[in-house]
Amino acid sequence: MDQRTPEEPNARTRVLLAGWFSFVEGEATAGDVGAAETVSAALREDGVVHDIAWSPGFRSEGPSLGEVDPTAYSHLVFVCGPVSGRQVEDLHRTFASCRRIAVGVSVTDSRSPAFLGFHTVLARDGAGEEPRRDLAAGAPAGSPVPVVGVSTAPGQGEYRDRSAHAGVHRALEEWLVTKDCARVPVDTRLDTADWLHCAEPHQFDALVRRMDLVVTTRLHGLVLALRNGVPAMVVDPVVGGAKVAAQGRVWDWPVETVRHPEEELDPGRLDRLWKWCLDFGPQAALSRSGDLGPSVVGALSEALRGHTPGRDRA
Repeated sequence: MDQRTPEEPNARTRVLLAGWFSFVEGEATAGDVGAAETVSAALREDGVVHDIAWSPGFRSEGPSLGEVDPTAYSHLVFVCGPVSGRQVEDLHRTFASCRRIAVGVSVTDSRSPAFLGFHTVLARDGAGEEPRRDLAAGAPAGSPVPVVGVSTAPGQGEYRDRSAHAGVHRALEEWLVTKDCARVPVDTRLDTADWLHCAEPHQFDALVRRMDLVVTTRLHGLVLALRNGVPAMVVDPVVGGAKVAAQGRVWDWPVETVRHPEEELDPGRLDRLWKWCLDFGPQAALSRSGDLGPSVVGALSEALRGHTPGRDRA
């Protein structure tokens, strides 16, 4: 819907891109941000000077809506999402001096002030027009990144004062968000009623096999990754190492450990372990998946026959 005569971009055209990812109380979704990247790429190709307004809670680079001078822009372009609500209405007041365009949006009420405040609305659906493909489909493809499963252990009270779980997990979380990767929670807990969990071990195997790397503080995070030929970046959350580090020795696999409960994980060591896992880990993990080694099941069979090669309890 175009309510005014469109103007061709010229030397004085300066655009501010905004969307729900710009609002402090909004949210940034892969679709919304992808749509903004589609529009940004098109503007760059046309030589149009523009900025993207990000919520400071999402990205620190680029201006926020509270920082920009509205008079510095000739146009406000609102990208994706519904054109409704107080926050969109506030944009019209703040950027009253700009020509305001909505693109790739959903129109739920063509009589609302949020909709009527735009000079031009290029809707993806609603407004009585045929729907258009969402702009996120045209987002520039980024560089390939690893898909990383993350499996962390719960607090394990049996280790008492040796437990460093809280500090280890906090440090891992802070470090992980700095890595360019697709992070996927992979919880080893099974549940037949909750779709967020696998219900059977073979389902978990299928999930892990689709990962490029598993970052874990769990014993079975290590074991099930290597069983499926997937490298594991492993940290034992127990001071001095416990069952996770023991499995590392059995599998001849590197495991990072802490020496005291308050020790901070070294980001440099994590970076080096990350690089090794991605560069050399796949081949190393694949070699271990084919040789599972001696099994305690054999010893169990002997014990059931009265022959106990291990330690007997009175």
